[in-house]
Amino acid sequence: MQHIVDKLNNKSVGKVTLNEPLKKHTTIKIGGPADLFIRPNSIEALHDTLEILREHDIPVRVIGRGSNLLIPDEGIRGAVIQFGKGLDHLVVNEDQILVGGGYPLVRLAAIISRDELSGFEFAGGIPGSVGGAVFMNAGAHGSDISKILVKAHILFEDGTTEWLSNEDMKFDYRKSVLQNERKGYCLEAVFQLQKGNKKEILAEMNKHKDYRRETQPWDYPCAGSIFRNPLPNHAGQLVEELGLKGHQIGGAKISEMHGNFIVNDGDASYHDVMALIQLIKEQVKENYDIDMVTEVEIL
Repeated sequence: MQHIVDKLNNKSVGKVTLNEPLKKHTTIKIGGPADLFIRPNSIEALHDTLEILREHDIPVRVIGRGSNLLIPDEGIRGAVIQFGKGLDHLVVNEDQILVGGGYPLVRLAAIISRDELSGFEFAGGIPGSVGGAVFMNAGAHGSDISKILVKAHILFEDGTTEWLSNEDMKFDYRKSVLQNERKGYCLEAVFQLQKGNKKEILAEMNKHKDYRRETQPWDYPCAGSIFRNPLPNHAGQLVEELGLKGHQIGGAKISEMHGNFIVNDGDASYHDVMALIQLIKEQVKENYDIDMVTEVEIL
């Protein structure tokens, strides 16, 4: 593997490390080592990286800021590419913005509010990246990515890239075409926003941030919402009705603050979290005849 590292470094693609602990890159602080970890410093560097990895038949997984992500304790064989610094460009053109897939949502919402641009208020407090948000059609407070996305620059698993329109993305509740039908990752996105009042935009964002702080356990390492809401029901309410809040397996615990969050209450393992997920699925199925679907991406 060292010769591949040398090739990547010769191309100056960005950060390249061997056996990188992935728990350093997930919000729940769980995940074993990646054989090869790469954080490209540009889209061009990403293409160079993929070309080298394909030459050596190295399997690739892409991650963002590590929220809504659960990685096994055994780690990931092959290469893990992180969209982060280097893929976090931002261009503001009146009421449209072009933004890299590695740009943090919280920072983006704050930055564009200074230009009195409205449309991203719902993202205040969401600890993810633009790429991950597009991938899963992230949303909250009655809005989501599908309502503001114009088009997205997508990297597909075969290494090709293409701009997909909002319609091409086939958005649904926490879903996009990238998850199954056309597996890929968002390199950059164009969003249509609208001019608004700066004070009103900031007030709306702060309201959403305060709500998250008051109702969700972000003081603990966690991966965000574990399950999609089985509408019209809500996952957290079902867990609470079953009396499962606070239930613990190993170092993983169902949050006492919100039933749809599992927190790392110590040295939690991947298997601890998976055991809690399975317990919730079985209990909800038995008592409500509802099949729970995870929102968190499980590698």
